[in-house]
Amino acid sequence: MTTVGILGVVHDDQLRRKHNVTLDLIKELILEFGPDVICGEVLPASWEHYRRDRNYRGYWGEPPSEYWDLIFPLCEEMKYDFEPIDWVELDVWLDFDPFHAFNEQIRGEYNAELNRWFEKQLATLDSSVLPFNSAEWDNVTKQKYSWLETINPQSHLFRYVCRHLIMIQRIKNAAKKHAGKRLLCVVGADHNHALYEGLSSERDIRLIYPLR
Repeated sequence: MTTVGILGVVHDDQLRRKHNVTLDLIKELILEFGPDVICGEVLPASWEHYRRDRNYRGYWGEPPSEYWDLIFPLCEEMKYDFEPIDWVELDVWLDFDPFHAFNEQIRGEYNAELNRWFEKQLATLDSSVLPFNSAEWDNVTKQKYSWLETINPQSHLFRYVCRHLIMIQRIKNAAKKHAGKRLLCVVGADHNHALYEGLSSERDIRLIYPLR
């Protein structure tokens, strides 16, 4: 049986510090889980670039900061294998922004509503031992993306549904490659529920979420 854990994080260090999910806590959680492999929200191409040049940073600073500041060095120190699982088509990603087709006023209104959804997500943080990792967080997250789907179904399909299908399949492939080992998926917390639901029916995977 292969064990797969899911750890939802935020990519901004200011948010991490504000909401008590610091890099120190993330490191503690990783060590506590004891993975053989970390599956990370990193593009395969960016991972290959990083392996050739440790100073390489891809689009908009990708991979996210927690990889540069913690996870990559920790993998090297602890001899964890690393599997990149993200998917983004960089040349067309911005063209599928959910608010791309609207005028400036409407975009402003939708962005304000998106900010309100984030505040609703943050309101769930006290409901669990581990912030950003709970059924309450996931329930609001699913509602947020259901709202985004009503605004732009094509964007939702491209940025959300297809991306998650590929991320989940890459985790499944990693689980087969590392059968019988412990894999920890470290992703932005908005992905938690999609990964959990996509992996929960796998008979050869013992799924752990949340980690605490």
